Amino acid sequence: MGHVDHGKTSLLDAIRQSNVMDTEAGQITQHIGAYHVELESGSVVFLDTPGHAAFTAMRARGAQVTDIVVLVVAADDGVMPQTVEALNHAKAAGVPILVVLNKMDVESARPDHVKRQLAEYDLVPEEWGGQTIFVEISAKERIGIEELLEMLLLEAELLELSANPNKPARGTVAEAKLDKGRGPVATVLVQNGTLRVGDVFVAGRYNGKVRAMINDRGHHVKNAPPSTPVEVLGFTGVPEAGDQFFVVGSERDAKALSEFRQAQHRATQLGPQSRVSLEELFQQIQEGDIKELNIIVKGDVQGSVEAVFDSLQRLSADEVKINVIHQAVGGITETDVLLASASNAIVVGFNVHPTTGALIAKENEDIDVRTYSVIYDLISDVRSAMEGLLEPEVREVVVGRGIVRELFRTPRMGTIAGSYVNWGRIIRNYALRVLRDNRLVYEGQVDSLRHFKEDVTEVQANYECGIGVSTFDDFKVDDVLECYTHERIPRLLK
Repeated sequence: MGHVDHGKTSLLDAIRQSNVMDTEAGQITQHIGAYHVELESGSVVFLDTPGHAAFTAMRARGAQVTDIVVLVVAADDGVMPQTVEALNHAKAAGVPILVVLNKMDVESARPDHVKRQLAEYDLVPEEWGGQTIFVEISAKERIGIEELLEMLLLEAELLELSANPNKPARGTVAEAKLDKGRGPVATVLVQNGTLRVGDVFVAGRYNGKVRAMINDRGHHVKNAPPSTPVEVLGFTGVPEAGDQFFVVGSERDAKALSEFRQAQHRATQLGPQSRVSLEELFQQIQEGDIKELNIIVKGDVQGSVEAVFDSLQRLSADEVKINVIHQAVGGITETDVLLASASNAIVVGFNVHPTTGALIAKENEDIDVRTYSVIYDLISDVRSAMEGLLEPEVREVVVGRGIVRELFRTPRMGTIAGSYVNWGRIIRNYALRVLRDNRLVYEGQVDSLRHFKEDVTEVQANYECGIGVSTFDDFKVDDVLECYTHERIPRLLK
């Protein structure tokens, strides 16, 4: 775990001697990857969690299913916000932390500075009398990798980690998606027991039977012992990332449990939404003109959908509410567009694209459908849309000031203030404020503006003019006349 671009995937790449980074959009890890590494003295399974802040929920799951957290910190960059976030998730899960100082080959590397920073978060190196293992490496130059693996196995021995392979499998769904050709597919990390092809299981609200298992290298396997990540085929639906996965005795039991859980889920989803209480209705009226931005979120995997949903919820402001009316795994369909049309919503897709039917419906219904492969762009666009909904800030701008030098009476306009413009400019039809001894006497607008005998639209500083206000003629010599206007400035989200 660690901050974005601190070298987590590069480190894993160095360990596996493969190239994971090529498959990631924008070179940022977007999904949890679970990888198995076989060593001489044992084996290690790595969960590569995304480092970007938006994927907090995925990273939290990564910490909950691990025995040891490897906190990767760039030696030239130091502790960053997501480093602290990852550290907090690991502590909350009660998982031991091993710190890796990466990019030690860079000239600007400052390992002691980083150690001091981490010591403030109770991660004190062993050489300083603490209990945290620090390993200095360079993933790019393949330096310190062997030492890191040795330290991981040593830590595992000290923790006395064990599992029983001779029992029905239990584990956790690390990631799940709807594959076009294979149906619902989930990456499952087996944590106890052994999972075999043909096993009947329940994961969250869905049941299934293991039709096939594929390991992290893309090979089909017949069984998966403890601490093995496998892609499992045979689900009846797409489970939630983080759901508990366990093998049951019969298909009948699995189906009954699945139906019970789905009924519970439907009750919780529909119950509170089907009724509107007077308290909520009164509260909405009290809050005034609340503007909502309705959004439909579709993604390629459950973890991405959750991450986008969480990010959008955090964008909500007092005046603009984000309302995610639907979120699901899969491509953008015609049904999604029709729902958007009925709800006046926009549709955003993350790593998915619209079907032909959806494209036709989009044109017919004139719905805004957007697709993204990098989450930064998605959040930025939604933020811009929200800023467009915010009421613009109305700001007063004083454009000029004049001082009354002499008074004239006219039959049409009444009293005309013969004035000298000492700053800025006076503009006809602009708002005018009459100040006497710095106190407000009158507010109106410039109805008549003359320079000598000519009607003019504005008079610049250091010139004299005659100012007339149709609804006010109680001018006095030495009154200050302040000409101003109101500008509407677009508001930005803080």
